[in-house]
Amino acid sequence: MATEIVSGDFRVDAEVDVESLEASARKARLQGLKRLLRYSALKLVALVFTVAVGVYITILVANMGGEVDKMRLATIRESVALAATADPAFKVLNSEERREFINARVDLEVRRYGLDRPFIVRSIDYLKDGLTLNLGFSQQLLSDSGSRQVRNILLERLPATLLLLGTANLLLFFLALFAGLSLSRRYGSFADKAVLALAPTSAAPPWFYGLFLILIFAAWLRVLPFGGMVDAPPPDNTLDYAASLLRHMVLPITAWLISSIFLTTYQWRTFFMIYSSEDYVDMAKAKGLPDRLIERRYVLRPTLPNIITNFSFVLISMWTGAILTETVFNWPGIGQLYFRAIGAFDTPVIVANVVLYAYLLAITVFLLDFIYALVDPRVRIGEGGHKA
Repeated sequence: MATEIVSGDFRVDAEVDVESLEASARKARLQGLKRLLRYSALKLVALVFTVAVGVYITILVANMGGEVDKMRLATIRESVALAATADPAFKVLNSEERREFINARVDLEVRRYGLDRPFIVRSIDYLKDGLTLNLGFSQQLLSDSGSRQVRNILLERLPATLLLLGTANLLLFFLALFAGLSLSRRYGSFADKAVLALAPTSAAPPWFYGLFLILIFAAWLRVLPFGGMVDAPPPDNTLDYAASLLRHMVLPITAWLISSIFLTTYQWRTFFMIYSSEDYVDMAKAKGLPDRLIERRYVLRPTLPNIITNFSFVLISMWTGAILTETVFNWPGIGQLYFRAIGAFDTPVIVANVVLYAYLLAITVFLLDFIYALVDPRVRIGEGGHKA
């Protein structure tokens, strides 16, 4: 009888313990969710504030604090005067009437562009339009189809940049990653010393090497085109068009790789060597595990957050294009468009490019924290940066 009572009490205590454990688990999940939401909200506020500040600084720089308005006023007056001289009715007016006629037309253009309002007011409008992606119309540049809409101008140039820089950056990323992993196993070899010796060549930008490549392969050997995206006129046949496109991509991609491959490989090699010297890697080697398994599980896996970060920013950098590289190779992409917009003081195009890049960067930074938590169990979101 006593045994039954004891077992009954034990069963009741066990049920109570299970319920308390479930309640504790629910409470912990709720607290974790609250921390996650609080962290996400603060992160979003900080990123939005950072984007807004960066965009406003871009607006101030692009307008040179309002100095561009004076240039635009002079340009408007000059264009109105040229248009007026072609009007037969203008020629019969006296000097005073001509001056009034030109001033009236200039005032109309000034109001049309909103230049009659103070710059500080218009800069706030620029900021509001930029943050809401109301890209508006270009002031100087036109798309290939003749449109002044900034959206159309950017969308026409974006595919060319994604094709060139997407190919170049992805080749650079994966070649350097696997070359660095290979060199980390062969420390002190001839290949390792060669990469170390050639790493300083990355101090020169891609367009610098591009000039020499154009001189050698286009001007001297005449085996590759000087620049552009395809031959002129473009081939009608799809295969011929693709072959022409590939030929035009060879020099800019080669210049991009020469400029960055050795230093990037050296960085990854050093990074993998640091992780390869950890105690848990030595323990895995002592157990006799295969080298490939050790690299995949004990070297590559802990470095996944860094690899993902690097790859994410490689993808984002494709949007902005390479201003000087695209200009040197006459590649019709975002970089060349940005160069032309800066030269023409076309504020809407400059701001639109910066805003879209800032948004892509902010979204990536926001998502990376959650990706880190997925690939690395040591990371905990919303706990003040501490790792469990």
